[in-house]
Formats: sequence, structure tokens, C-alpha cells
Amino acid sequence: MDSCPSVSVVIPAKDEQGSIGPLIAETHRILREHTNFEIVVVDDGSNDLTSGAALVAAREAGCAIQVVRHAQSIGQSGAIQTGIRAARGELIVTMDGDGQNDPADIPTLLSQAANLQGKDFCIAGFRHKRKDTAWKRFQSRLANRIRSALLKDGVPDTGCGLKLFPKSTFLKLPWFNHGHRFIPALVKGIGGDIEIVQVNHRDRTRGNSKYNVWNRAWAGLIDLAGVMWLLHRTRVAQIVEPRDMGPG
Repeated sequence: MDSCPSVSVVIPAKDEQGSIGPLIAETHRILREHTNFEIVVVDDGSNDLTSGAALVAAREAGCAIQVVRHAQSIGQSGAIQTGIRAARGELIVTMDGDGQNDPADIPTLLSQAANLQGKDFCIAGFRHKRKDTAWKRFQSRLANRIRSALLKDGVPDTGCGLKLFPKSTFLKLPWFNHGHRFIPALVKGIGGDIEIVQVNHRDRTRGNSKYNVWNRAWAGLIDLAGVMWLLHRTRVAQIVEPRDMGPG
């Protein structure tokens, strides 16, 4: 492998054989001029050739890549956790594998991160003009308003897959299934800074959406209650110099 990258782009993917290759090629083309990076694709138990398509695309582009494949699907949060633990970069960028997040927004996130070094932080994307159905946008807006009102995280679009944070910050967070939807709130809960960056959102041109409104709604309510409990119970220690009792 090449020298240790400063940035790891973590892409969870399930049954994205048609999308993952073009996304890797595009990400490489954009980031190679900006930073030393790697791509970490986590194939979450796909039934197609997602892993193979990722490897072929990276080889053709000359891109540093890790492909980790789950024997069976454990969900997006589990895939993100696997990818971040495997990542070698100090900074983590997460991005959905369906190609709707735009890699061209990553340099903006990196520029923002330069002002936050040495801190716990999360830079969260905000999809201003979403390329989704009206029903899906309505559901998302309602869920974001309820979540934001209860958690007070100040994030208008926690479902946006495009985020950037230090790996060290992520490893401090409690983690659970569906936890990827609450990363900004969890980061804020440990005293971290939250920044919002408006990002592009594109039409899905390949593959099929895994979005299930009703399953997500019920799971979201349960998860929201759990996160509220976690944040209420979280205590952040302030480290100070020990007192010296002097000679004697």
C-alpha cells in the first residue's frame, strides 16, 4: 500500500455494482489534486459483484483502496463502523454508495476542517435541493424537525451521507445500529463542534433505493429515545494538570 493517507473516504455499499465503479473513478479524479487519500468500500453482504466492481475501478484509476466484505448484511451503520475501523486516515469522509452524494463537495469539507484541527468535530452536509420523491422529502423534513427539536443538534439534514470528522472523534462515540443518523448529535454530546455545509444531491442513475419509510420511521423513534437517554447520561471530563504537593 502507499504511505499512510491523511483522508479515508468510507463508502458503505450493498448491491451497488452499477454505481460503485463510476463513484470511485469520480472521487479519485477530484481528490487526487487535493489530498493524500484512500477509499474504503464496505460491501455489506451484496448479492451482486459490488466488491469486484470496486476493485476493478480502483485498479483502472490507480486509486488506493481497501475493500472489506461482510459475509452477510448488517446494515449501513455496521458497514460504516467496519470501514472507519479499517481506515488509515486521520480524517474520515463518509459517502453513500449510490452516487447521489457528489464527491466534488469533499474539498469544501476538507477546507472547513482545516479550521477545526485539534478538536472533536463533525462537518455535516445539507442537501439543499434533494433529488428524491416529494413523499421522501416530506418524510425527511418531518423527521429532521422532530429530531432537531428534541436533540438540539442544529443539523437540518442528519440523513445526508456526506460527512467529515476525525477518526479519533468517532472512536469516542457510543455506537449502535442506525447510529450513523445521529453522528452530529453524538459528537456534540461529547463537546465537539458541528459545522453545516450545503452540498449537492444528484439523481440516482443506477441500482435501486433501499429506503423503507415505515421501517425507518419506527426504528427512528426508538433510536431517538435511545440517543436522548445517551446524551442525558453523557459526562465529558475536563482534564487539568495535577497539583504538585512539593517536596516533603
